[in-house]
Amino acid sequence: MKETPFTKKHLALGAKMHEFAGYNMPIEYSGIIDEHLTVCKGVGVFDVSHMGEFWVKGSNALAFLQRVTSNNVAALVPGKAQYTCFPNENGGIVDDLLVYCFEEGKYLLVVNASNIEKDWNWCVKHNTEGATLENASEHTAQLAVQGPKAAELLQRLTPVLLSEIPYYSFQTGEFAGVKDVILSNTGYTGAGGFELYFYPDAADRIWDAIFEAGVEFGIKPVGLGARDTLRLEMGFCLYGHELDDATSPIEAALFPHSFSAQSSHG
Repeated sequence: MKETPFTKKHLALGAKMHEFAGYNMPIEYSGIIDEHLTVCKGVGVFDVSHMGEFWVKGSNALAFLQRVTSNNVAALVPGKAQYTCFPNENGGIVDDLLVYCFEEGKYLLVVNASNIEKDWNWCVKHNTEGATLENASEHTAQLAVQGPKAAELLQRLTPVLLSEIPYYSFQTGEFAGVKDVILSNTGYTGAGGFELYFYPDAADRIWDAIFEAGVEFGIKPVGLGARDTLRLEMGFCLYGHELDDATSPIEAALFPHSFSAQSSHG
């Protein structure tokens, strides 16, 4: 099994580990219910470094993304993110994903861990526009810090004003003394918080800084078990469960257009 940059941390904390998408991942630490409530009431940290990250760059990047995703990527401005999917030839879903717009001709796609190879092959196959693609999945670490106290905690570790980053927006800046950390106001829970992307060699430093600063907030590590219950509570889909190759983007609310006006006129 593959390991994330935080595997040794999980083992040292006594996490119950299990294979997920080819990775040795923490399922729970103190218990799913306890971890769920910790995120709802305070702040919890998820290792989500198993997720996939693809860079799409070049003058044809937007044209490529407009063709292979269901949402309107042209609506994005730098610093904004978008939830979307790769639709297939039959109207189903290859995968759901996030698209981050950094600047014109520079986008980051974040895909599900279980679909990294499938998604990458799909992008390469359909890249008729000649956009520059880079699979950075093995070179990117990610932590999700979620809960009503997450922003207050994280603000102590960065000069970036987190209160000025709206939902589904992001900035790149210094965090815990580490440069070029992506701070994204997104998450797979309904409790609020941020997702942080950075190079794996900074993993220990960032993890330690978050947990040291989080002591007074009652911070706890959270496994995939509570991640699942939290996303269910919020009504978020999980590929392979509510979404698959036969699910329509319209069923999954991943199609940006409204049919209400058309239907109201017969």
